[in-house]
Amino acid sequence: MTLAPGTPSPDVFSPGKIGNVTLRNRIVKAATFEGRTPKGRITQELIDFHTEYARGGVGMSTVAYLATSPEGRTDKHCYHWGMDDGGMLRKLTDAVHAEGAAVSAQIGHAGAVANATSTGLRPLGPSRIAAPAGLSVTKACTEADIDRVVEDHVKAARGAAEAGFDAIEVHFGHNYLVSEFLSPKLNRRKDSYGGSLENRARLARRIGRAIRDAMGDRIAVTIKLNMDDGVPGGFWIEEAVQVAKWLEQDGSADALVMTVGSSLLNPIYLFKGEAPLAEFAATQPPVIQMGMKVVGPRMFKSYPYTDAYMLDDARQIRDAVSLPMMLLGGIVDRPSIDKAMDSGFEFVAMARGLLREPDLPLKMQADERRRSLCVHCNRCMATIYQGSRCVLREHVPAVPARG
Repeated sequence: MTLAPGTPSPDVFSPGKIGNVTLRNRIVKAATFEGRTPKGRITQELIDFHTEYARGGVGMSTVAYLATSPEGRTDKHCYHWGMDDGGMLRKLTDAVHAEGAAVSAQIGHAGAVANATSTGLRPLGPSRIAAPAGLSVTKACTEADIDRVVEDHVKAARGAAEAGFDAIEVHFGHNYLVSEFLSPKLNRRKDSYGGSLENRARLARRIGRAIRDAMGDRIAVTIKLNMDDGVPGGFWIEEAVQVAKWLEQDGSADALVMTVGSSLLNPIYLFKGEAPLAEFAATQPPVIQMGMKVVGPRMFKSYPYTDAYMLDDARQIRDAVSLPMMLLGGIVDRPSIDKAMDSGFEFVAMARGLLREPDLPLKMQADERRRSLCVHCNRCMATIYQGSRCVLREHVPAVPARG
């Protein structure tokens, strides 16, 4: 809940607790796809990526995106739980812990965001919907598919715990599979998983409850939930408030991370700022480049950037639940952090600012006036296929292109 009048807000550099895990401070490196798992292999480059943020002062770093299922990968270069990682995930968690930070694994199923041409597997969806990355159409989930997806999430949670992760972030946002089920625009089912909000939220609630039943307090569980898909007819804030209440009622989450946007239909809505259409198109195969000339300007829209731009919407969730919450979006300096803390958020999550300056937390701790150097050009989005990085950090080498 929002802090009562006169209640002091926590200092961002004080320890904070999520479930059974205590973080040394309240700054979390948000999940940003790293592009450092060629053909699904966990690499030393991925370990170094997260170790740098731990060394730079974050309380926890989030490894993205570790798919729950083979067809739930975004492409063939995405790791999925069940692959042999050769002990590298344990090496990653040990390396982050050695720097004093906690580490979380983002788990989820990509649904229609998956590239079937790359994975060789037909993607799943709540209904038959377009899966544009692979120029394909999803298979509408059967009851058996849904049961398997739920169990795959449980297996992923177990795998994360066994690899030494302190927490998992269960991905219910960005029009990945669970978010597609939540969306009245994408979910056209007529059974108990479609229609009413209660039905559309059934998969999310089943996954959350199944993980909790299987794991107890063995691993901290955060849930990333959309507040707004950013598309007409999509999931909206009033529904997000109710789903957040249900997740709290179910005891599924130790903390909530609210987000917005659709990787499927409106990706810049999440990031705000400039839309790097030309840079992103240049990374795609020729056939996709041709398509982007037609649909790109409609899909990649520019939105005005402001600091802490999700705060007003996230406050509506904050007022409705008592769970710890993490504010994401435009967290760039102490004023934006203090505004979040004063509004009752226990943690903040940073992404682009840390890509620009991995040691930003240490700099901010040393100088309260320090502001991120990120200019929100979003050109980092176009680097994910060769290793996500800030293009303004020219001294950071790119990861070799993936085949």
